[in-house]
This record gives sequence, C-alpha cells and structure tokens, in this order.
Amino acid sequence: MTSAVPLPPAPPTAGAARPRRRRRGLLVTLIVIPLVLVVAVVAAGGIWFASNSARATPPAPGAVEFRTPLAIPALAPSRVEDGVRVFELSADESATTFRDGRSTPTLGYNGSYLGPTLVAARGERVRVDVANHLDRSTTVHWHGMHLPAAMDGGPHTPIAPGATWHPEWQIDQPAATLWYHPHLHGLTREQVDAGLAGMFLLRDDEEASLALPRDYGVDDIPVIVQDRSFNADGSFAGSIGMQFDGVLGDTILVNGTAAPYLDVTTERVRLRLLNGSSARMYDFAFADGREFDLVASDGGLLEAPVASTSVPLSPGERAEIVVTVEPGERVALRSNAPDPALHAGSSSFDVLELRAAASVVPSPEVPGQLAALPAPDAADAVVERSFVMSGHNINDRQMDLGRADFTATVDTSEVWTVRNANPLPHSFHVHDTQFRVLSVDGSPPPARLAGLKDTLALEWNREYRILVRFEDYADPATPYMYHCHLLWHEDQGMMGQFLVVEPGQRPELKRPEGDSDDRHDH
Repeated sequence: MTSAVPLPPAPPTAGAARPRRRRRGLLVTLIVIPLVLVVAVVAAGGIWFASNSARATPPAPGAVEFRTPLAIPALAPSRVEDGVRVFELSADESATTFRDGRSTPTLGYNGSYLGPTLVAARGERVRVDVANHLDRSTTVHWHGMHLPAAMDGGPHTPIAPGATWHPEWQIDQPAATLWYHPHLHGLTREQVDAGLAGMFLLRDDEEASLALPRDYGVDDIPVIVQDRSFNADGSFAGSIGMQFDGVLGDTILVNGTAAPYLDVTTERVRLRLLNGSSARMYDFAFADGREFDLVASDGGLLEAPVASTSVPLSPGERAEIVVTVEPGERVALRSNAPDPALHAGSSSFDVLELRAAASVVPSPEVPGQLAALPAPDAADAVVERSFVMSGHNINDRQMDLGRADFTATVDTSEVWTVRNANPLPHSFHVHDTQFRVLSVDGSPPPARLAGLKDTLALEWNREYRILVRFEDYADPATPYMYHCHLLWHEDQGMMGQFLVVEPGQRPELKRPEGDSDDRHDH
C-alpha cells in the first residue's frame, strides 16, 4: 500500500513573488489601456485631419474655364382647383451628362437632375402631388416652410415606391427663397446628392412693391451650388471614407451645370444663393472683391440692405444678393476659404462667371429700406433650452424616431442656446419656424444674421442664443425635426424631434410602422 507523499513546500521567494507579479501586471494594464485609448483617439483625430487636409478640392481660383451657359430650372406649372394652387412633382431615376460626354446615374424631380422652381404667394393655399417613381421610399421636406407637421415631409411621412403624397397647406410667411429635398432618415444624403432638390420661392405684396430685380431667369437668378466628384465611369463618387463631415467634391455644379457662365443683360442682377451641398461650407464673394447688397437671408428680406463683400453659407442656408455690373465686363463669383473656426477647409475656388452684355439695361437703385422686422424680444419666452452638438450627437443623444426629445406649446416662444462642442464643422436647422438670433457669444448678431433664419453654421465653442416661436399648428402625434444639416451627420443620427401641442394636450408620438400606400394616398 502506498501513501500520499506531500509535495515539498515552495521556496518562500517564489510564493511571495506571485502576488507581486499580479499587482505589477494590473498596474501595467491600468497604465497601458488608457495610453492605448489616447493613442487611438489621437490616431483617429490624425486620420480625420489628414483626410481633411487631403479632401477633394475644386480647382484653384482662375483655373476654371467657364464654357457652359448656366441652366435655369424651369418654373413649375400649376393649376387652381377649388381655390387651391396645385403643383405636381415626380421623383424619377434617370441619367445626366455633366462633363466629358459621360452619363451619370441621377435622380430628379420632373426631369433627370434637380427639380423645377415652385412659386406661390402669401395667402394662397397650395397642394403638391408628389409621386414616387423610385425603387425605394423617399420624402419631400419643404425646407424653411411654416406648415403643419404632417405636411412637413420629415421621416415620419415616407412615400412608398409607386405611391403619391398630397400635402396641402396655407402659405403664411413673408416672401423668401426656400427649397425642397428628401428627408428620409438614413438616406437623406444619398438622395439629395443624387439630385433630388429644388427651389420654392414665396412672393408677397411687401416684396413686390420694392424696386428689386424679379424677372425670373433674366435678372432674378436661382443659384443652387453643389460639389460633386466623379468616378472614371461618370458616376458620382459617394464614398464617405474617414472624412468626418461627409462627401466633398472636386467639381462645382451650379443648377447642375459644371463650369457655368451667366449672360447678364441688366445693370443689376439678383442671385438667390443656396448652399445645396451635403457637407461643404462656402463663403461667397467676387473675384475682384467688389461690394454687393445682401438683401435677404433664409426666411426673407432683411430690414435694410447690408453692404457686403462676402456672405458665408453652410449647407441648407440661403442668401439673396444684388450685384451691379459694368457693360462688357466678366467677373467670377467665388468661394473664399471658410472661417477657420469652422475647421471646414482652407481652399478658395471659382463658382460661376457673370458675363455682362456690351450694353446693359439700367436697373433702379436697391431701396434703402426693405422689410419691417421688429427687434426680437425674448421677454415672453416660456422656456430656455440648451443644445450641444458633439460628434454625431445632440445633447449626447442619437435620433430615435420613437422618442420626442421635448414638447412645446403652440403660440409660445422659447430661447434656445446652441453650441458646437467639437473643433469640427456642424450646422443647426429647425423645421417649421423661422427663428431670430438674439446673440453670438453674448454680443448682438452681425447684420447678415439679424433677419429670419432657419439654419446656422456653428463654429467651435461659439454660443448662439436664438428666439424660436411655435405658431398656428399643433399635432400631438407628428413631430418636427432639428438637426445638423451636414447630411452625413444627420443620417448618422445627429437629429432630434419635438412635438407642438395645445395647452394641456398629451403627446401621442408613435414610431412609424412602415411605408404602406394607404398612409400616403389620402
């Protein structure tokens, strides 16, 4: 019979060393992991900054040969039915030739690329019959329009393939340059960049009484500015890669025209500038530094013209300028490098050439007074809110179609503080309302921001206080949106939603269940 033989005791040093090694390993781990995280963050930042330093850049100023007449979007036809002005839009798949004779797959409204210009007057009731001929759902958002939430065209009102949507509302806001584009959550950039966008111009008696250029296509010109890059086969290059802000292009398109020129036959011409790009910031100026009159911002006329030599616009923003030309001259509309505080690139490039005729028709001087705009008064604001843009989040939250981030009460005003917490470009757009800027970093806003606005470029750590009013429309079930208008950011979830309700009314927001036809054909 054998008996168990006890193992000899381990040397004291061996037994004492093991706990020390575990503790030392733990300390190394606690030090190394944060260092790895820091290195990863720095590397990610380096990748972002490297990608932005190598981002697609249009040709340098003076390098573009302007060889193509600027296309002017057609005015959308309309009819009046029972006192309602009716437009028809169809979202279609097509192809367009932009350059070098190569065909590019595109989307368009009532055509191959972009869409017609809709025009309506204040006080009119309008309906737009929107037919979706695409192979996937879409929406149409009326950017800058004051209208019921169910007609706003956000992600809660998708139009299924083969379906038609019939939004109808009363125009009740000042004359302005608005626009329309898709707003389907997660696919907005893809559909807008493919070509789904157009202008919606509002008229009113106040604007009509002023001596401003308004002969559409002659001295009143839509200028939809976009940047695109092309693959070798002619298709749009749409890869996001590591760029934080989204797709940037090396070719500037104006109304879908590459290297465009505009024949000018009048002494003064009104340019309705729209930054229709999904990510690029612009700072519009003229190559010779000439002064022009800024007469309107997003929501309509300013109180008085602002003598300017440049006007910056982030994606979604609009501005109306009136520029004077001399007979026979040529001058390029250019984008200067954006404000460095936006961290949005450092390049300048030409956009559009104005070619004045040998003899131009005289134009009246721009009026010294334009619109009655009472100073914004926050005294009656019922709520103050704060919005911090960071990464692809707003207030550390991502978009959730089933969540109302807050509820506002109809016929009340609120003060919102908006700030970009990143050294990266962001913008801020609010649906339905035209807000007023109260202050920028505690100081009065510059004159270009003193009018009606719905979109703002946000520089790093610059604080904007805005006065937002919710008028006329309450709906406990259908929300409005607020979001970054860099469309890649929006698609990544940098968006929130709010309901406007009657006093005491309970919110009833529900997540959309699908895109069945019976939800759209009514």
